[in-house]
Amino acid sequence: MNKFDERRKEARKLVLKFTPVYNLDNGKIIGYLRDLTLQGALVIGEKTLDVDTQINLAIELPGDLPDIITKRLTISARVARCIEDENPNSYRLGFEFIEIQPEQTQIIEALLERYHFRHRRYDWQDPGAI
Repeated sequence: MNKFDERRKEARKLVLKFTPVYNLDNGKIIGYLRDLTLQGALVIGEKTLDVDTQINLAIELPGDLPDIITKRLTISARVARCIEDENPNSYRLGFEFIEIQPEQTQIIEALLERYHFRHRRYDWQDPGAI
């Protein structure tokens, strides 16, 4: 378990759907959603972002979410971390959501319910333990 997992309030859920994430302020793609909770998201992208920067995210939504009509989730977030990914020229961008609204919570919950893996934690020290 790494130091970020220890501080996380809720286990992240890996998202199955190919989900682009944009900077709403300039319309440029940041990357693709890797995992998600009600508190934040991990995006895999090709460019770095400065930690502690506030950014307005636009997450494109699949069209088959039950009871969700909107095509995009817009939400303010703080860049919590930016670290190199194991893939060359890729970065793991951690976002912490700011002042999440009830309608945003509903969309995130619908997205998680429909498109996430239910997975167990992997113990890197003892892989046979789980």
